[in-house]
Amino acid sequence: MSANTESGVVEAVGKELFIGGKWVAAQDGKTFPVVDPATGKELCHVADASPSDGVAALDAAVAAQTEFAKMAPRERGEILRRAYELLMRRQEELALLMTLEMGKPLAESKGEIAYAAEFFRWFAEEAVRIDGGYATAPNGAGRFLITKQPVGPTLLITPWNFPMAMGTRKIGPAIAAGCTAVIKPAAQTPLSMLALAGILAEAGLPEGVLNVVTTSDSGGVMEPLIRDGRARKLSFTGSTGVGRKLLEQCADKILRTSMELGGNAPFLVFDDADMDAAIEGAMQAKMRNIGEACTAANRFYVQRGVVDEFARRLTERMQALPMGRGTEKDVVVGPLIDEKAVDKVTELVKDATDRGARILTGGSGVDGPGHFYPATVLTDVPQEARLTHEEIFGPVAPITPFDTEEEAVAKANDTEFGLVSYLFTSDLKRALRVSEALEAGMIGLNQGIVSNPAAPFGGIKQSGLGREGGSVGIDEFLETKYIAVAL
Repeated sequence: MSANTESGVVEAVGKELFIGGKWVAAQDGKTFPVVDPATGKELCHVADASPSDGVAALDAAVAAQTEFAKMAPRERGEILRRAYELLMRRQEELALLMTLEMGKPLAESKGEIAYAAEFFRWFAEEAVRIDGGYATAPNGAGRFLITKQPVGPTLLITPWNFPMAMGTRKIGPAIAAGCTAVIKPAAQTPLSMLALAGILAEAGLPEGVLNVVTTSDSGGVMEPLIRDGRARKLSFTGSTGVGRKLLEQCADKILRTSMELGGNAPFLVFDDADMDAAIEGAMQAKMRNIGEACTAANRFYVQRGVVDEFARRLTERMQALPMGRGTEKDVVVGPLIDEKAVDKVTELVKDATDRGARILTGGSGVDGPGHFYPATVLTDVPQEARLTHEEIFGPVAPITPFDTEEEAVAKANDTEFGLVSYLFTSDLKRALRVSEALEAGMIGLNQGIVSNPAAPFGGIKQSGLGREGGSVGIDEFLETKYIAVAL
């Protein structure tokens, strides 16, 4: 990949705030750098919004809400459909942009652009399927009309690990439902969202419907908007700790909330599992996005009769993964997002080995530029190790043996989180039994990937509230109104 090609995709993206359909500098003129995690070098600077810029963005969203809510559902859907087509047409350059700012290999970035685009295609179709109802009152004296209307202006906050898909997963249903929005992308990866804003404007989205605020001061900019009272919904994807704080702030004005928070996914392999499928599923569930995913397999529980074979085969696969800058050919393990992420993974692995876990491959950082950590497999990991209770967010697979089905389920459920669980078995009755017993909003049954725009994504316990995607995803952006009709 030439330096000119890389600089070209960065230069093509707007670096200012996108407010009211226009690119504008931050009111105080400040900017902050965007850094390539593979090299530590600055890619560019983008506008660093202040609280007053956030208010200007909310002003624009509020001003556009009434007219946008009146827009025909078909027209809103057509905007999303055009945006889908533009995303797919520009998949190559958008993937390179994502790899430069986030680090994931180009093949994964291309996959994310396609995944992100599918949310626009899905919700383009859902826009015309917002339904209601008509019923006779039980006493026969009146009628009930049920209608659904847009919630109103929304606040959207997205993480750095899937900088395009987490945006379309929120923006798609908001637009389909008729809601305007202020979106704040993560400071580490603002360029993908700025590129998306340009694409939506090109697709015909009216001015003020989507406003993008990039900032290095997330709390300082977003808290005043949450407490303002004019926004009526917050959708957030990120850590459980931040989610708790946002829920407290939303309580002040009783905002509708959607929260997709942390995960601690167990990956269960029973002795009757198809081992080829289990290993392939493990690689998908662990190494998608370099392990920097809330859906990543965090704990591998393998029945004792097959644990040695599973550990050996997984280690062979993990050892063979090429590591390097995501723009390099055949690279599978790119850099983690920053030095803090490397430090956390290093601490978790050391804690596990101090408690008796054995390293089968990897297990230490890499000298030189960039934030790299090799694909790592640990075995004999005790339940009290920190990485069985904390989200790793890195390419580390800790393996623990189990003996009985009851023991496996108990260990899997021994967490405050409940986003996704993975289960591999050839026994249909066991598959259904364990799937129902696992405390998670999503189950990967004999497969290592669960995310799909056509399916409801979300967790239980401290992994969040609400669902994104599927036929229920648009409901998060709609209010139900009941009209009593007298006869």
